[in-house]
This record gives sequence, structure tokens and C-alpha cells, in this order.
Amino acid sequence: MTTNVLDTDAVQAWLTENLDGFQGPITAEKFPGGQSNPTFRLKTPARDYVLRRKPPGTLLKSAHAVDREFRVQTALAETDVPVAKMHVLCDEDDVIGSMFYVMDCIDGRNFDDPRLPELSNEERTAVFDQMNTVLAAIHTVDIDAVGLSDYGPEGNYFERQVGRWTKQYRASETDTVADMDALIDWLAANMPADDGKRTLVHGDYRLDNLLFAKDSTDCVAVLDWELSTIGHPYADLAAVIMQWQMPPGGSGRGLQGVDRAALGIPSDQAFIEAYCRRTGTPGIEGFNFYLAFCFFRMAAIIQGVLKRALDGNASNPERGRQMGTYVPLFAKAGLEAAQNG
Repeated sequence: MTTNVLDTDAVQAWLTENLDGFQGPITAEKFPGGQSNPTFRLKTPARDYVLRRKPPGTLLKSAHAVDREFRVQTALAETDVPVAKMHVLCDEDDVIGSMFYVMDCIDGRNFDDPRLPELSNEERTAVFDQMNTVLAAIHTVDIDAVGLSDYGPEGNYFERQVGRWTKQYRASETDTVADMDALIDWLAANMPADDGKRTLVHGDYRLDNLLFAKDSTDCVAVLDWELSTIGHPYADLAAVIMQWQMPPGGSGRGLQGVDRAALGIPSDQAFIEAYCRRTGTPGIEGFNFYLAFCFFRMAAIIQGVLKRALDGNASNPERGRQMGTYVPLFAKAGLEAAQNG
């Protein structure tokens, strides 16, 4: 089974019937990134589109929700959160074998390495400020006004998320990871009380899920909304800080050991303080819990990627197996964040 091939004849026939102004013929090119929902550039004589689909095969319950991605980005069209224009959702599996949606193809820059070696110090500072601005914009969306108040259940977001990802992790577990077991126990034992904060959350907010303008440092689109829901904003903020604790380079994509001041990159504390100013938050206590949670969730996500790679239905099986080696590292880092306070 492969996720790298798209039935372009079937897609073209369906779009001809369901997308106003669409004219074929089309060719498809799979984007190399992304381990969850396979994503393709659709080229037509007039313009390019992007198609994002569920992978084929047996999937974990509630995973790969492309219909939710389509809904949230449609709702955000008139807000301060930059998203691609959504066109059509096909919720019928029998067209190409799984649900998919089609959106605008945005011509922008994507940065995999947060050290941003191709930019000047001034540009680096501006990119991270944009990252902070957009995160604050996501968390200040009026969810009632845009029709997303029912996009996630009420109640303790972290309690719900720890329960969900523990189940997902156990369902895809391939080896025993002692640090992961200990981290799961610590999170359950140190769950903060529900403080009533309830906003839109992206669920996987990091630099490489943002597109920036070709000729400026403006963010033009936030990508990959698969894990979005209504929940607690500190999960997104801690996810940014978590990523920066990783080693630099292609795999870790972090800032561990990097002289940030020399590069014009903000410290963790400076980024958090800027976010608090933008959202009117007086301060954040117990941040170690949110950081530990993000390490846990990422370990669970990567374990799912590994399991799909071993089962043969990952978007990029080889990279999926490589990513699987990071599960123990994320679990260990999460446990250290928890214990260090």
C-alpha cells in the first residue's frame, strides 16, 4: 500500500463536478514533508492547488481528521490568523480511497531550521516576532463569532489530552519505554485544575508549520491543523519552547546549545513574555507541566508515525522509522522537564 500515488483521473473528474472554475488536466506532485496526511500539489494549466488527504489503510480512531482541518481553516478565513483559502471537501472515501480537501497553493517560504541560517539577524528577529504574533492571534480568535465554539469539548483540556494520547500511544506501542511510562504517571498525578481558559489551539505549532512571504518576513499561512481543537492555549506556547530544546539540524530542528542572542533569536523567557503581553496574560505558573505534556504528546505522535511506517501505510516510511528513534528521547526530555520544575 502506498500513499505516494494519487489517482489524478478520479480527482480531476470529481473537481470538474464540484469546484467552480476548475479546468484540467492535472498532474500531481507529493510534498516530501508531512508524516500524517499525504499532501499533493495539483498543477493545472491555469493555476496550482493543494490536495490533502487521509492516508489509506487502517487508522487510529479520530486520527487524520482532514474534515476538521477543512472546517477550522474555513472558519478562520476572515480573522487575523493567516490560512490558505479552502475550496472543497470530499467526504466520500470511494473517490480516491479516503477523504480529502483542496485548498489554494500559496507561494511562500518554509523554514525547517529555526537557526534560519539564510537570514540576517534583523530578519530572524522579525520571523520569530511574527511567529509570536500569529500564535497570539490564534488564541484570541472569537470562537463563538467564527462558529467554532463546538470544535472541542468543554472541561479540563490537559486531562482530556493526556487520556487521549495515552490511549493512542498504547494502541501504537511497539516497545516498552520506561521513561514514557513514568512520564504518563507523572502527568496524571500532577494534573493542574481547570482554570477556565478555552481558546482555539493549533496542536502542532512550530516554525516549519508556517509559510512566510517570499519577499518579507510576514507569515502568510499556518499549515497542518490536524490536531487543532478548542483547548488550553498554554499547550501551543509550550510546544514552541519544547521544540527549541531539541538538538539543531534536520532531525531535531531545535536550538539546543545555540547562542541565540548572537543570532537575533529570542530566549524562551523573552518569547513567553512577548506572548503574555500580546494576550494580556499576567504570567504563567507551573510551566514545567505544560512543557512535560508537550514532550509526552510529541512522543506519542511519533510512536504513531513509527507504527504506520512498520505497518506500511506511512506517508514516508523510511523517515517514519527514523523518527521512531526519537520516542525515547522525547520521553526522557519530558520526564526531565517534569522533575526539574
